[in-house]
Amino acid sequence: MQPRVLKNRTVELPVLTERLCLRAYREDDLENIFRLRSNPDVVKLLYGEPMIREEAPDALAHHMTAPRFDADGDELKLAVERRSDGTYLGNLKLQILSLEHLQGEIGYVFDPRYHGRGYAREAAAAALDLGFRHFGMHRISAHCDARNTASWRLMQKLGMKREAHFRESEFFKGVWAEDFIYAILAREWIGTPEAE
Repeated sequence: MQPRVLKNRTVELPVLTERLCLRAYREDDLENIFRLRSNPDVVKLLYGEPMIREEAPDALAHHMTAPRFDADGDELKLAVERRSDGTYLGNLKLQILSLEHLQGEIGYVFDPRYHGRGYAREAAAAALDLGFRHFGMHRISAHCDARNTASWRLMQKLGMKREAHFRESEFFKGVWAEDFIYAILAREWIGTPEAE
């Protein structure tokens, strides 16, 4: 049996959708990263505490690392901005969980000032499209704290199915937290049977 491999190992950026530009991080994103990750409402259900200004340069450097996308754990980290005016809305990632099994994961964090306008859905759909159509992944998952209703509802709107509910699986920020795992298969996203 032939080993499974990604169809592509690179992607040409930016990726444009109807309203959004998904692009690589730049030096001038320092304030964007700090504003997003220093917001207590943004990080309350994420790992880590609100960012302090001194941490922002290292965080930006991590987001600006050269995009390697050919091994387990590699991430494509993208800034999401509105095309009409360049406003930074948030970020998303597409990660390789298992190259051997063509498994990926998406994640996203958006500024609460722009919630409720469909931006996260549009960006996440573009990430799923990249994963399935461009890279040839078989399955893409996402996870969130069960209290993050907006996040798991977005996963459902994308056609992802809840596969797991880990009850009190982690003592997180002073409480026993629960985690939802959602996933979607390539054939469910693209709408055609996959080639073997």
